[in-house]
Amino acid sequence: MGTGQKSNTPINPNAVKALDQLKYETANELGIQIPQGDYWGDLPSRQCGAVGGNMVRKMIAAAEQSLIEQTVAGVRQGFQQGLTTTVNPSTVNVPPAN
Repeated sequence: MGTGQKSNTPINPNAVKALDQLKYETANELGIQIPQGDYWGDLPSRQCGAVGGNMVRKMIAAAEQSLIEQTVAGVRQGFQQGLTTTVNPSTVNVPPAN
């Protein structure tokens, strides 16, 4: 590895515990038995890859859901602002009655 390159350094150190929890939760859902001592070296690459792939799917789904919720909240806020805006009746063009 070149100078200054680091491997497996988390961007947000606070997320390490949450990612570990997600890893074990995903492995459990897939029916993969994790050996004692948190050593994954005895597991086939296919199983480890399945855990990682499913973790990514879950994280993407969570990010998409978050974006949807943010968008809906913004739309609701826009409607609320539109509903609370008062309209001056003298500026509204109403066609005359027949």
